[in-house]
Amino acid sequence: QAQLVESGGGLVQAGGSLRLSCAVPRHTFSRYDLGWFRQGPGKEREFVSAISRTTGNAVYRDSVKGRFTISRDNAKSTVYLQMTSLKPEDTAVYYCGAGSTSFNPKAYNFWGQGTQVTVSA
Repeated sequence: QAQLVESGGGLVQAGGSLRLSCAVPRHTFSRYDLGWFRQGPGKEREFVSAISRTTGNAVYRDSVKGRFTISRDNAKSTVYLQMTSLKPEDTAVYYCGAGSTSFNPKAYNFWGQGTQVTVSA
């Protein structure tokens, strides 16, 4: 019963850009921090970025710093992940989650179904 809905994934060449969107129910959007995680084949779900509900401050994993930007639109109850200078290593299914800003996916209570991002070399 995924209540978060990701979109915007697709196939892009290395160096390209892509913007992911996650529609969040209003009651969830207003009560939780939001984050993006990704999971490649045979790998654990890993933290990508998160944004604080109260402050709007964002955090990123080191490998995406300077390339990815997380943002939110309160009016639309939507969180975004703008990805630039994409690398093949970024290939994964990307998930948005609602919970407590953390590197730990266990801190997130709600998840979307995921959207595939594939970056070709």
